Amino acid sequence: MKKAIQTDRAPKAIGPYSQAIKANGFIFVSGQIPLDPVKGEIVGTTIEEQAHQVLKNIQAILEAAGSSMSEVVKTTVYLADLNDFSRMNAVYAQYFPEPYPARAAFQVVRLPRDVKIEIEAIAATGPEVVPLVK
Repeated sequence: MKKAIQTDRAPKAIGPYSQAIKANGFIFVSGQIPLDPVKGEIVGTTIEEQAHQVLKNIQAILEAAGSSMSEVVKTTVYLADLNDFSRMNAVYAQYFPEPYPARAAFQVVRLPRDVKIEIEAIAATGPEVVPLVK
Protein backbone atom coordinates (compact mmCIF):
# COMPACT_ATOMS: atom_id res chain seq x y z
CA MET A 1 0.00 0.00 0.00
CA LYS A 2 1.26 3.48 -0.79
CA LYS A 3 0.39 6.82 0.76
CA ALA A 4 0.99 10.31 -0.64
CA ILE A 5 2.80 12.75 1.65
CA GLN A 6 1.84 16.44 1.53
CA THR A 7 3.04 19.39 3.59
CA ASP A 8 2.66 23.16 3.26
CA ARG A 9 6.25 23.48 4.55
CA ALA A 10 7.57 22.42 1.11
CA PRO A 11 6.59 23.50 -2.41
CA LYS A 12 3.35 22.01 -3.69
CA ALA A 13 3.56 19.55 -6.56
CA ILE A 14 2.84 21.42 -9.78
CA GLY A 15 2.12 18.40 -11.92
CA PRO A 16 0.86 14.83 -11.72
CA TYR A 17 3.20 13.75 -8.92
CA SER A 18 3.34 13.75 -5.11
CA GLN A 19 5.84 15.54 -2.88
CA ALA A 20 6.63 12.05 -1.61
CA ILE A 21 5.20 8.56 -1.44
CA LYS A 22 5.40 6.36 1.65
CA ALA A 23 5.45 2.67 0.74
CA ASN A 24 6.93 -0.59 2.04
CA GLY A 25 8.90 1.02 4.86
CA PHE A 26 10.40 3.78 2.72
CA ILE A 27 9.67 7.38 1.78
CA PHE A 28 10.42 8.35 -1.81
CA VAL A 29 10.84 12.13 -2.01
CA SER A 30 10.33 13.69 -5.43
CA GLY A 31 13.09 15.89 -6.79
CA GLN A 32 13.12 19.21 -4.96
CA ILE A 33 14.32 22.48 -6.41
CA PRO A 34 15.00 25.66 -4.40
CA LEU A 35 11.45 26.98 -4.26
CA ASP A 36 10.12 28.94 -1.31
CA PRO A 37 7.07 26.93 -0.16
CA VAL A 38 5.02 30.08 0.56
CA LYS A 39 5.90 32.40 -2.30
CA GLY A 40 6.63 29.74 -4.92
CA GLU A 41 9.72 31.69 -6.00
CA ILE A 42 13.29 30.52 -6.50
CA VAL A 43 15.41 31.10 -3.39
CA GLY A 44 18.96 32.35 -3.87
CA THR A 45 21.32 32.84 -6.76
CA THR A 46 24.32 30.88 -5.46
CA ILE A 47 24.67 27.11 -5.28
CA GLU A 48 24.96 27.37 -1.48
CA GLU A 49 21.70 29.30 -1.07
CA GLN A 50 19.86 27.01 -3.46
CA ALA A 51 21.24 23.82 -1.87
CA HIS A 52 20.12 24.99 1.58
CA GLN A 53 16.56 25.58 0.33
CA VAL A 54 16.40 22.23 -1.47
CA LEU A 55 17.54 20.39 1.65
CA LYS A 56 15.11 22.34 3.86
CA ASN A 57 12.30 21.29 1.51
CA ILE A 58 13.36 17.64 1.72
CA GLN A 59 13.61 17.88 5.51
CA ALA A 60 10.06 19.31 5.75
CA ILE A 61 8.64 16.54 3.58
CA LEU A 62 10.40 13.83 5.59
CA GLU A 63 9.17 15.30 8.88
CA ALA A 64 5.61 15.37 7.50
CA ALA A 65 6.02 11.67 6.72
CA GLY A 66 7.24 10.91 10.25
CA SER A 67 10.88 10.51 9.27
CA SER A 68 14.03 12.66 9.28
CA MET A 69 17.24 13.42 7.45
CA SER A 70 19.01 10.81 9.60
CA GLU A 71 16.81 8.13 7.98
CA VAL A 72 17.82 9.02 4.39
CA VAL A 73 19.48 6.04 2.72
CA LYS A 74 19.98 7.35 -0.85
CA THR A 75 20.02 10.68 -2.66
CA THR A 76 20.49 11.74 -6.24
CA VAL A 77 21.85 15.22 -6.84
CA TYR A 78 21.37 16.94 -10.20
CA LEU A 79 23.59 19.95 -10.85
CA ALA A 80 23.47 22.46 -13.68
CA ASP A 81 27.26 22.80 -13.35
CA LEU A 82 29.47 20.05 -11.90
CA ASN A 83 31.98 22.75 -10.98
CA ASP A 84 29.55 23.57 -8.13
CA PHE A 85 30.00 20.08 -6.64
CA SER A 86 32.41 20.94 -3.81
CA ARG A 87 30.39 23.99 -2.72
CA MET A 88 27.17 21.96 -2.81
CA ASN A 89 28.88 19.18 -0.89
CA ALA A 90 29.82 21.55 1.95
CA VAL A 91 26.15 22.50 2.39
CA TYR A 92 24.93 18.90 1.92
CA ALA A 93 27.19 17.67 4.75
CA GLN A 94 25.42 20.02 7.20
CA TYR A 95 22.11 18.18 6.76
CA PHE A 96 23.11 14.53 7.06
CA PRO A 97 24.66 12.73 10.04
CA GLU A 98 26.97 9.77 9.62
CA PRO A 99 26.60 7.24 8.23
CA TYR A 100 25.92 9.40 5.19
CA PRO A 101 23.37 8.27 2.62
CA ALA A 102 24.49 6.57 -0.56
CA ARG A 103 24.56 9.19 -3.32
CA ALA A 104 24.91 9.80 -7.02
CA ALA A 105 25.54 13.23 -8.53
CA PHE A 106 25.22 14.30 -12.14
CA GLN A 107 25.59 17.38 -14.26
CA VAL A 108 22.50 17.77 -16.42
CA VAL A 109 21.78 19.95 -19.41
CA ARG A 110 18.94 21.84 -17.77
CA LEU A 111 16.83 21.81 -14.60
CA PRO A 112 13.29 23.14 -14.05
CA ARG A 113 13.14 26.94 -13.91
CA ASP A 114 16.87 26.98 -14.72
CA VAL A 115 17.86 26.38 -11.11
CA LYS A 116 21.35 25.23 -10.17
CA ILE A 117 20.34 22.08 -8.22
CA GLU A 118 17.67 19.43 -7.73
CA ILE A 119 17.83 16.60 -5.19
CA GLU A 120 15.63 13.52 -4.73
CA ALA A 121 15.82 11.25 -1.69
CA ILE A 122 14.81 7.87 -0.34
CA ALA A 123 14.44 7.47 3.43
CA ALA A 124 13.49 4.69 5.79
CA THR A 125 10.32 5.32 7.75
CA GLY A 126 11.96 4.18 10.97
CA PRO A 127 10.51 1.75 13.44
CA GLU A 128 6.74 1.79 13.60
CA VAL A 129 4.97 1.25 16.88
CA VAL A 130 2.46 -1.57 16.66
CA PRO A 131 -0.03 -1.69 19.53
CA LEU A 132 -0.23 -4.96 21.44
CA VAL A 133 -3.52 -6.80 21.18
CA LYS A 134 -4.82 -8.12 24.51
